[in-house]
Amino acid sequence: MRQAIILGGGMGTRLGALTADRPKPLLDVGGRRFIDYLTEHLVRHGVKHLIILVGPHTAAYRAAFDGAGLPRDVRLSLVADEPPAGTAGALRYASNLLDPEFLLINGDSYFDFNILDLATEPGGNWLGRIALRPIEDTGRYGAVRLDGDRITAFGEKSSDGPGLINTGVYRLRREIVPIVEATPSSIETDIFPHLAQDGRLAGRIYDGRFIDIGLPDTFAQAQTLLPEWRRRPAAFLDRDGILNHDTGYVWQPENYHWMDGAGAAVKRLNDLGYYVFVVTNQAGVARGLYRAGDVEKRHAWINDRLRREGAHIDAFYYCPHHPDIGDGPLTMNCDCRKPLPGMLHRAMAEWPVDLSRSFMIGDKNSDMEAAAAAEVPTRLLFTGGDIFGAIESIAPALDP
Repeated sequence: MRQAIILGGGMGTRLGALTADRPKPLLDVGGRRFIDYLTEHLVRHGVKHLIILVGPHTAAYRAAFDGAGLPRDVRLSLVADEPPAGTAGALRYASNLLDPEFLLINGDSYFDFNILDLATEPGGNWLGRIALRPIEDTGRYGAVRLDGDRITAFGEKSSDGPGLINTGVYRLRREIVPIVEATPSSIETDIFPHLAQDGRLAGRIYDGRFIDIGLPDTFAQAQTLLPEWRRRPAAFLDRDGILNHDTGYVWQPENYHWMDGAGAAVKRLNDLGYYVFVVTNQAGVARGLYRAGDVEKRHAWINDRLRREGAHIDAFYYCPHHPDIGDGPLTMNCDCRKPLPGMLHRAMAEWPVDLSRSFMIGDKNSDMEAAAAAEVPTRLLFTGGDIFGAIESIAPALDP
């Protein structure tokens, strides 16, 4: 799933003076804008085109993203809905931009789960799939009734007790847009109930961490919780011998042979909430066997294949150097070639890593030495067999 839409045009009246001059997604939460948590989460999972339905706040969003806030390879579209058309009607303003399938998320709530799992659900006669979450009291949200994977009804918000709630994360098909007739129209109250009645709305349960900032008390809680949730443990993985068989200087697709269970193992880490980093020596670049661009293309290819299984690598770090082979600028002593820890240090500088719960898996002593030098507390020398089982044995789940 490469396209995501953020519903960012609400007025946020329940937050009073806080939203007098800016929409909720642009409010500061724990030292950064709330929308930055959302976009970071989406981009981590492979989104390359972000559409923000900005309501009447075009100027505020344009100023917020003027030259900052997103990676270079992510396209941003701001779509105003004037006159206001509601959460469903606003989709009509963006209809000419929509992919055949896309994600739609609320701009005032954050759900920490593996979005790719929702995005890789099998086909069927549905127009929408909703990420659901069990909670102890559904009174504020209303309970969602699920029969197998089919949503059958939405309960009233006044009904309390345990149940499933709509988290505001949807996978939709473009065919949903013509259903929106009258505006303003709400996707939650005007569209989804009819789709459920027609058997065209599916749901799947996830147990990730969830908060919305729509009320003063939850907005206050988010100030502490979101920075804490963003800091998560990392799984540092060697590449050759862990994700793929090490046949020597692997860079061409025909020479890339996955280790059994590698995709499932990476997905398990994604589901558990880990950052997943590949740290790999690629001295073939210094040797002149292939170029740095070839390594990067191979890594993009790896992530493309993993996403088809609902998995992803957050970042690839590679060392193209060799201390004494070759005769170019890459023949040098560096701090990134394992057993030195430079690649791990770079990952920890660029991402909010909880080192105390992180681990490293590699198939060489140099991997273990690099992890020890970076003070990664858990290290596993993989000698073959079941890579999924190896990861499962040392990767506890994050607390929901």
